[in-house]
Amino acid sequence: MTNVVILRGHVTRVPEERELPSGDHLTSLDVTVPAGSGRGASGRAESVPVAWVGAPSWLVRLEPGDEVVVVGRVRRRFFRSGQALQSRTEVMVDHGAPARQASRCAAVLRRAFEALADDPACDGVQRR
Repeated sequence: MTNVVILRGHVTRVPEERELPSGDHLTSLDVTVPAGSGRGASGRAESVPVAWVGAPSWLVRLEPGDEVVVVGRVRRRFFRSGQALQSRTEVMVDHGAPARQASRCAAVLRRAFEALADDPACDGVQRR
């Protein structure tokens, strides 16, 4: 099975960068996706927590209201906060681009379709 997520939405929280114990840099932000209109849509915008390890420098310069396109995978991580075990579900980004850069967005989407095309369960997925 393939875990592929494509989001296009507006940044709603200034990106925060922090260094992990491994030395990697993690950038986190929230992306709000407009309300859907398909079956099962709630009719309300949805805010999605997004995390990107080793994010490019343009990501930390984004401000609330900027539009982005990201491709990644859904992940649920567990962590301790005090004595309690907590969890968080977020999208771990593999590739992304500012939405205003059409050619870069197209490349990001191509990578998503390639990931689906490589999965035997998605036989018949066609790229344009």
